[in-house]
Amino acid sequence: MTRAERLAVVSGGLAAPADRSSLIARAWLAPALLALGLLLLYVPTFVGLAQGLWQTGTHSHGPVVLGVVVWLFFRQFRAEGASRTQPAASADLRPRTGWSLLVLGLLVYVVGRSQSFPVLEVASLLPVLLGGSLLLLGAAVTRRMGFAFFFLCFLIPLPGSVVDAITQPLKIAVSYVVEHLLHAAGYPIARAGVVLTVGQYKLQVADACSGLNSLFMLEAFGLLYLNVVRHASALRNALLAVLIVPISFASNVLRVVVLVLITYHFGDAAGQGFIHGFSGMVLFAAALCMTVLADTLLRRLPALPGFRREVLR
Repeated sequence: MTRAERLAVVSGGLAAPADRSSLIARAWLAPALLALGLLLLYVPTFVGLAQGLWQTGTHSHGPVVLGVVVWLFFRQFRAEGASRTQPAASADLRPRTGWSLLVLGLLVYVVGRSQSFPVLEVASLLPVLLGGSLLLLGAAVTRRMGFAFFFLCFLIPLPGSVVDAITQPLKIAVSYVVEHLLHAAGYPIARAGVVLTVGQYKLQVADACSGLNSLFMLEAFGLLYLNVVRHASALRNALLAVLIVPISFASNVLRVVVLVLITYHFGDAAGQGFIHGFSGMVLFAAALCMTVLADTLLRRLPALPGFRREVLR
């Protein structure tokens, strides 16, 4: 090595701390600007949701889903920070795709915000975060955060027309099953549409009792449960994800049955008072227990025709 080369190495080593500080500052600048922009754009959005849609029964799961989304991203960022030893290669950043998604998301946000359309306003968060992740973290890290981005979809409020189209058939189905269960148990019950008459009391199966909210909540948290336990079997994951739908319906039928029985035996004040709100928490807890039970039964199923038992493990 020549003297000039040795001097270059020494000078480079002396300049390394300053260069490292400069690199760290530049590395934190873009994420800080993105985080600031996200706060400025979406804090008013979520404040508006908290004062409006999230207070309705159909979208009351919004704050819980938002908290889980934040936790999922935070968990993944910590995992990436602990495992990463060097910055992602620039070839992995996919700037064209990242900028396209970011601009698309901002345009959707502008339309949703200006037209007071919360579906578009919240949905714009998905392409904005995807674009920012591709630009700052790269495609490989973004792929590893795929479940967090997927779970974000549960935060998007459904349009009113979709809610109405789903809610009415669910209410009729719940009313029908409750009527036949209680009639088989010997209770004097009759049904007219979604109105149940038991003894001297008339109870209407409202939108909150249709099971739509619990269906979304349980599907979201069922998928979260699958992501946490990380079963190796794709078949077992798919079966459990499908079983969450009848589990949600059954738990909601149980809730309405309990409310009808309380009203019949203890009066309308008991059925519509504290017990009515408390029954929602009981429903959710029961549905989660049934989900875990279904997962346990799937693991213990005997061998199916064409499958080995290990397929469900």
